[in-house]
Amino acid sequence: MFRINDVQIAVERFPDGTPRLNVPFVSGDVRIEWLYEKDEEMILFFIVNHIRDRYPVNYVTLYMPYIPHARMDRTKNEEEVFTLKYFCDLVNLMKFDKVIVRDAHSVVSLNMLDNVIQEPIDRTIKKLTERLLDPEKDIVFYPDEGSSRRYSGMIPFTYAYGMKKRDWDTGKIIGLDVLGNIPSQPFNVLIIDDISSYGGTFLHSSKKLREMGAEKIYLYVTHCENSVLDGEMIRSGYIEKIYTTRSIYTGNDPMIEVIGGD
Repeated sequence: MFRINDVQIAVERFPDGTPRLNVPFVSGDVRIEWLYEKDEEMILFFIVNHIRDRYPVNYVTLYMPYIPHARMDRTKNEEEVFTLKYFCDLVNLMKFDKVIVRDAHSVVSLNMLDNVIQEPIDRTIKKLTERLLDPEKDIVFYPDEGSSRRYSGMIPFTYAYGMKKRDWDTGKIIGLDVLGNIPSQPFNVLIIDDISSYGGTFLHSSKKLREMGAEKIYLYVTHCENSVLDGEMIRSGYIEKIYTTRSIYTGNDPMIEVIGGD
């Protein structure tokens, strides 16, 4: 979905699937908002070039809370395509004066994008923690050491973190160990991470936390893919509620609430 200065742009399609676009007049400073759905890079390219060719614009900002292709931030062999690099090359070709992103999945993407600024999310997480947890008895949980390093400094709260167990033949998560501060009495938990696909990591995390005495378990992910609706986690009964920002989630489910970062 695209907005230009808060006006949504309709993306129509010709019978062959190629886009047909109309972009209203703009001038001066322009903000293009792109909430990624699927393979829309060329539409962004068309919009930006149209604006620069036709209208008297000055400062052009791209607001792109979710960075596509961030998972493909390295390659293992010559046959793998380094899609993140080429995506960033395309964005840089458009010469934005500022690119605003949120909670980048990989620091590699931040290093590859020109004029990039990462939008802070600490206020959103702090508000949610205050809303859901009692600092006297509850904890925050990070599913791995990476998320622990990423978020633990943002909120002064008792926390624990996970160590995933994998089947190295398939790469699938088969279990999880919990390290850190676990209360001796029943407690509530807010799990925090940057992204969720089907929710397998959070399913294993919440199952283990339940075994260790957790009563209510909540989940915050900055970027919640619509695929979470097809995963086992959301219907497992282990998670009370999932909170996310308006970046890539476009579904409608009572288990998921969009908060902050709008």
